[in-house]
Amino acid sequence: QVHLVESGGGLVQAGGSLRLSCAASGRTFSDYAMGWFRQAPGKEREFVAAIRWSGGSTYYADSVKGRFTISRDNAKNTVYLQMNSLKPEDSAVYYCAAQSPQSGEYDDWGPGTQVTVSS
Repeated sequence: QVHLVESGGGLVQAGGSLRLSCAASGRTFSDYAMGWFRQAPGKEREFVAAIRWSGGSTYYADSVKGRFTISRDNAKNTVYLQMNSLKPEDSAVYYCAAQSPQSGEYDDWGPGTQVTVSS
């Protein structure tokens, strides 16, 4: 099991930037692909971005492509989500998750961090 804790959320004006961090502990962090997801009130949780264990491959939802960047530092057991050109519709609780190399599922989740973008 991987223990995850997000940080870096907050209130920002539209057009602004935030960088989220997700610190991992437990099993070998570098074994896991990592993802960011978000959930807005009244909506289902949705995929935002993911990164392979090596950091060589990244994936993004169409809604954030070109604005958000996912990265990781395996030496620090941390994954980041740089969010630029934020829009009010980006407001949500953001979660990081670890994808199990055995199941291929996102089995471990952090408690989330709130991002609010004002217009």
